[in-house]
Amino acid sequence: MNNYVKIFKALGEPTRLKILKLLSIRPMYVCELESVLQMTQPRISQHLRTMKEAGLVTEKKEAQRTFYSLQIDYLDESFNNLIAFFHVDLADLPQFKEEYARLKQLDSDTNVSLCKEGKTQSMSLKQEA
Repeated sequence: MNNYVKIFKALGEPTRLKILKLLSIRPMYVCELESVLQMTQPRISQHLRTMKEAGLVTEKKEAQRTFYSLQIDYLDESFNNLIAFFHVDLADLPQFKEEYARLKQLDSDTNVSLCKEGKTQSMSLKQEA
């Protein structure tokens, strides 16, 4: 699940989406991205670092320059796995054991019932007093 957090963090910034789209057309050097995006090298490098940590891009050093490529296969695999994750029954996910137990009790939760009726717990406590 942690890799999805990194992926969505990387995708959650408009400049990073622009960079990824450009890299989907062809691999590029940082200087090329600077020219196309009209941004400084440090800013682009910061974005690329975040995307590299998320596994979305790879880098290849060529002398003093760095060449970046989109990892489209990794992106495809990650989103296919995410879709499969959403189709798995909650009871079959050990990491959701506590949430599953609470979900089963949701309809009998007094606080939830009051919330759905537009009442607050403090109002019901005052009425009980």
